[in-house]
Amino acid sequence: MHKKKYKILINEIISKNWKHKNKILYLSVLLTFLLIAYYILRSGFVMSSDSMRFSRWADILISLDFNLYEFFLIEKANHRPPLFFFSLPVLLIALSKVIFSSEWQFSFLILNIFLVFFSLIIFIKCLLLIKVRSILISLTLPLIALSVDILTWPKFILSDMIYTFLVLYGVYFIIKLIIHNNINYLEFFAIIFLLIVSRPSSIPVVIAILLFIVLLRFQILSNQKKILFFISIIFVSTPFILGSVYSFMELNLNHIAKVNFLIGMVNDGMIIHDRPETWVNKPNSFIDVVYIYFLRIINFFNPYAATFSMIHIVLNTLQTLLILFSISVWIICGGYSKLENKIFFFIIILSFFIAAFHSFILIDYDWRYRFPILLPLIILFPVSLENIFRKNNH
Repeated sequence: MHKKKYKILINEIISKNWKHKNKILYLSVLLTFLLIAYYILRSGFVMSSDSMRFSRWADILISLDFNLYEFFLIEKANHRPPLFFFSLPVLLIALSKVIFSSEWQFSFLILNIFLVFFSLIIFIKCLLLIKVRSILISLTLPLIALSVDILTWPKFILSDMIYTFLVLYGVYFIIKLIIHNNINYLEFFAIIFLLIVSRPSSIPVVIAILLFIVLLRFQILSNQKKILFFISIIFVSTPFILGSVYSFMELNLNHIAKVNFLIGMVNDGMIIHDRPETWVNKPNSFIDVVYIYFLRIINFFNPYAATFSMIHIVLNTLQTLLILFSISVWIICGGYSKLENKIFFFIIILSFFIAAFHSFILIDYDWRYRFPILLPLIILFPVSLENIFRKNNH
């Protein structure tokens, strides 16, 4: 009797029509946000060398009375890429300094915390658009609060949280585009522009968005097999493409300091910057160079580092396993709708392009550049669970 009642209760909770679903969802997002916000506020803001650079640029912008045109022209020869590509975080820091004076760092931290909140809201909206049941979203949200990256990078006076929010909003825009088959050009250009002015490394995000919009017009996204074939081709060919670009630069552009820096890292066998335990032998052939780029792409998602604490490694591994589980279920089980297949394709391609870009440039000591793709990848987990429930007629 009790088992029967328990089974009925469980079936009611996992039902899409459960009467308390919205209350649980609201409570879950509130608790998740409060846990993240509490940890960040308790830890306080962090200033890195890049933070000091942003602060100096903000002071210059203030001294120019916020004349962005003049700001973009200053010391032009010393800035590659130009200051235009940093203008959004610099502008926000400058405004924080003018409005809040000595408390500007704390005010910027509060801005980052607000962006965490709105990122959680967009995360939920993405999943509701895909018609994932609320209880699965509610169960996923606490996992976000266990992400080391989510707890770490919003504390920094950097562009990371701004950029991460914009990347997630880009995913939301693409999901709306897939569902409604209609593009809002004003929103589209606003997203592209804000991404570009938030960080120079937004290039792979912009390319992923543009490529996906183009591919939507072709049959390549019509079924899972074609999608998997396309992803496989990109995955196999990318290290060779990066190796070919390296060879071209080594032969023709090695007189340029920035290019020589990139070439030098490859020649040293560097995988993760400032982590020599990850490096390999110096390359002696084109295949060796390709192998280095392959290792870099794989290591971009590496949850382990020698200096990480045990809890850091455990949480990173849990996060990685959730993402691998989601992609494995999608690949092995199949049965996903065209909408879900397209979303998996876009998020995987987006993540891979970012990984490949930083594999060619530099993978940071603390895997900082991985942060923006974590929330999009976590989206795949409740989508996979929804598919499993649907297959079992729940």
